[in-house]
Amino acid sequence: MTVSLALTKGRLERKTVDMLERSGYGIEPLRNQGRQLVFEDTQKDLKYFLVKSNDCLTYVMHGVADAGVVGKDTILEGPKDYYEVLDLKIGVCKFIVAALPETDLLNRDGHLRIGTKYPNVATKYFNDRGMDVEIIKIDGSVELSPLLGLCDGIVDIMETGTTLKENGLVVLDDVAPVSARLIVNKAAFRTKKQEILELVRDLSREVDREQALKKEKEEGTC
Repeated sequence: MTVSLALTKGRLERKTVDMLERSGYGIEPLRNQGRQLVFEDTQKDLKYFLVKSNDCLTYVMHGVADAGVVGKDTILEGPKDYYEVLDLKIGVCKFIVAALPETDLLNRDGHLRIGTKYPNVATKYFNDRGMDVEIIKIDGSVELSPLLGLCDGIVDIMETGTTLKENGLVVLDDVAPVSARLIVNKAAFRTKKQEILELVRDLSREVDREQALKKEKEEGTC
């Protein structure tokens, strides 16, 4: 049976397509996609389609996609009616708390305002610490909010930290690691179990191979 796989568009899409190619999948149509959004694998019984990150969860939960590749940031922020089966270890970054250097944010008493694109993640972080915060949802450049006095600090995703430094912000704490995950529709896991497990095994072998190469490279530079 054909397995449908939703891929998150953008930078994560490119990393995922590279991983699928290294795993022996026929992803040539994804390399030359034009304006298409649905593609057939040339080697295996697999169908791909490209969606935005939040929509990936929606398509998988409603069974339109049997499986999907999406960032852990989207998973932590959104609903969770699916199986999270594999950490692909690509698109690696992390959630952080940041503020201006003079702001002793995590040791302050009283009401705080926190800007973020991820209100659920931010709310859980500060609730777990028993802190009184108002979460302000920001869709644009979150780093701007402390500079203009809208917020005392931010919760955001950081990959290199360059944007934070350029805006004079410092990291105060790590909230959660983020990377791409393979998620599976619950019903599809029952009806297409063999096919889905084959996909999981293929990608898992590639993850292990990449991690082994990374370890060898790190040890070689010591």
